[in-house]
Amino acid sequence: MSTTFWIIIAGAVATYLTRVGGHLVISRFDNVHPRVEAGLNAVPAAVLTTLVAPAALGAGLAEWAALIVAAAVSLRGGLMSMFLAGAAVLILARQFAG
Repeated sequence: MSTTFWIIIAGAVATYLTRVGGHLVISRFDNVHPRVEAGLNAVPAAVLTTLVAPAALGAGLAEWAALIVAAAVSLRGGLMSMFLAGAAVLILARQFAG
């Protein structure tokens, strides 16, 4: 088997263990402090920021247009409509403008 296969398997196992480990630690407590809960609720936004920020810094016109449209749609729509609008603008802008 290839090295790539084993890297994928190791990444999957590491991801599974960190998720299960976090769940096991939190499940041992009867009450979770509100500050801990607030911090855990902020994790998805922080992860999304770390994924979007580097791409935005090196982005071209098509990517910026998609980010702007996605941000505008997010003010009124849900997560799926934001994603679909941003993806549609990115695809169209790359197809016709670049």
